[in-house]
Amino acid sequence: MMDIPREIGATHRALGTRTLHSDVVHTVTLARTYPTDVDDLWAACTERERLQRWFLPVHGNLHVGGNYQIEGQAGGTITACRPPHALDATWEYGGETSWIELRLRPEGEHARLELTHLFHTDDDIWPRYGPAATGLGWDLGLIGLAWHLDDGGSPHGEADEWAASAEGVAFLTAAGDAWVPVTIAAGFDTDDARARAGRTVAFFTGAEEASDA
Repeated sequence: MMDIPREIGATHRALGTRTLHSDVVHTVTLARTYPTDVDDLWAACTERERLQRWFLPVHGNLHVGGNYQIEGQAGGTITACRPPHALDATWEYGGETSWIELRLRPEGEHARLELTHLFHTDDDIWPRYGPAATGLGWDLGLIGLAWHLDDGGSPHGEADEWAASAEGVAFLTAAGDAWVPVTIAAGFDTDDARARAGRTVAFFTGAEEASDA
């Protein structure tokens, strides 16, 4: 049984803005320390065989300038790679382009991962769901990575089935709640932040589809 409060508390979450290519973009950052070393953490995040065990199958040319495609998800171009500490790539999905940055560093005897997703807000996602939409997806990724590093497996087998389970709904609800104070601190109205996080959780758990049916 997953210790949900412990898992939620293990991830640091932050929102911000940055200038990228002369434009101001929003940033969603998640960071977590894992009980392994940087080389092993890098391998888990970049080797095809290991990626598909905790994330999704990834195809393409995994080198700087190469294109990648995550099965059933985003694709893009790898724009920078400095093993075992940094990886940058575009994140292209649904006709929109955003960017991801992965940073790894030693932290005592362990290794810390920091993932930042940079994006514009002039789409249909931000007005309805807010930053939790991006953040909650990566929360699932980081917990999957934690389970993989712990025992080589996955915390939830088939992700869609787990998200609809009682444990999955409880985790996603707690993760959505964790994004509320971060969103408020970034300048959102309290009720608005809670409403957006609630819609995001409903989307990830399938409750939104059920309510629309």
